Amino acid sequence: MSQAPAEDDLFDEFLTQRGHETGDAGWEESYNKKQCPDCGGLHDRGASKCTVCGWTPV
Repeated sequence: MSQAPAEDDLFDEFLTQRGHETGDAGWEESYNKKQCPDCGGLHDRGASKCTVCGWTPV
């Protein structure tokens, strides 16, 4: 008997079929700064945590 896919896997498949990315979120880049994908806060390249909202990459 096969196991049903996890709920997250089904949701990711649903989004992927509709053209959305489902990978782990990371820093975005804006000029020579890192940009938080959650709040848009700009940080130096050495940042490991958003000082505006507290987001950290997975």
